[in-house]
Amino acid sequence: MGADTEPPDTEPPGARSGRRGELDVLRALVVVGLVFFHSALVFSPDDDFYVKNTTTTGAVTVLAGFGVVWAMPMLFLVAGLGARHSVRRRGSARFARERLVRLGVPLVFGTVVLCPLPQWLRLRAADPAYDEPYLTFWGRFLSVRPDPADFPFVLEGEHFETGHLWFVVLLLAFCLLLAPFATALTGWADRAAEAVQGRPALLLLPAPLLAAVNALLGMEEDFAGWNRWAYLLFFAYGFLLAGDERVRVPTRRAAVRAGVAGVALFAGTAPGFVAGDDPFTAGTPAALATRALFGAAGWCWVLAILGLLDRRPRFRHGMPPFLAYLAVAALPVYVLHQPVVVAFAYGVVGRSAPAAVKYAVIVTASLATLVLLYELGVRRWAVTRWLFGMRPAARPEDGRPPPPAP
Repeated sequence: MGADTEPPDTEPPGARSGRRGELDVLRALVVVGLVFFHSALVFSPDDDFYVKNTTTTGAVTVLAGFGVVWAMPMLFLVAGLGARHSVRRRGSARFARERLVRLGVPLVFGTVVLCPLPQWLRLRAADPAYDEPYLTFWGRFLSVRPDPADFPFVLEGEHFETGHLWFVVLLLAFCLLLAPFATALTGWADRAAEAVQGRPALLLLPAPLLAAVNALLGMEEDFAGWNRWAYLLFFAYGFLLAGDERVRVPTRRAAVRAGVAGVALFAGTAPGFVAGDDPFTAGTPAALATRALFGAAGWCWVLAILGLLDRRPRFRHGMPPFLAYLAVAALPVYVLHQPVVVAFAYGVVGRSAPAAVKYAVIVTASLATLVLLYELGVRRWAVTRWLFGMRPAARPEDGRPPPPAP
């Protein structure tokens, strides 16, 4: 079999479906939304963001909650769906090698080149007298030691962090954990899809599982409020079931009810987050209940979004050019966005202006800079495409753009 030849489609008929273009677009929109989200954290009184405005507002915390309950879980689910397609095309071994390159390279590059800047600006923002040159700090940032207890974050240092690239760390770990079992799981997924087709109520089974993971293991603020292993459940669902037509049909039917349940469950977390004692890690009954409700709400929100988007599939015959461009740019923009946001926030927060004006400046300047960096610094060059996890550019004679990255 040639290197570019895809293996035959051996999946059961009900599992055959094209790539869900609406989810590629949703993933790209979530990545763009992170610019708005991280810019807002500059004005939040609760989050330990790199740079803080002198005046903050609790409204940011409330609004952010509506995003964290579903946005990052959805990214992992879409990544799982992309992994399913990749395993079908390449087989398990090639899938693992491909993910090592397309996720591992931008992870190493972003950690070494991009992540030190926000940490350095944090020190400068916290102490006006701090004057350590950036290159000196960069060397201290890269002073690390092994920390296998925090798997998959296996390096630790006084200033070292993977920052916003925690998503890439977890996604790479999940892909490598999945690869040895991918073929066996495909058969299990077929039986699971048939079970869901006969008993649609099984769609709600992940809700109590996620509630238990978040409640018993604790929520982690560094990972957008979810426990890191809760994301594995979303990724696994995306890989196993999200693209199967036998599951998509009952999902479409359950979307509205799941959305109503998600809103109700999320509302139930308000007392614990507003007046509770450390709802992220405390062992009190109220904290455990808050975390459990959050986990169940997150699944209901994701299920509702999957079903509602699938009711009106707009991209079965291709995306509009702008959205196709955005979908391909998702991973590079994700890798680039946080240092850009922090840099502009550092330059803006000391100015005399209303918070709303500062926020608008940070968002607008960050989005414009990210477009320029992607268009002029990443997309056009083979080496930077490789560094940011993109496939090689299609040759002009191909007459087609490269597919979006999972």
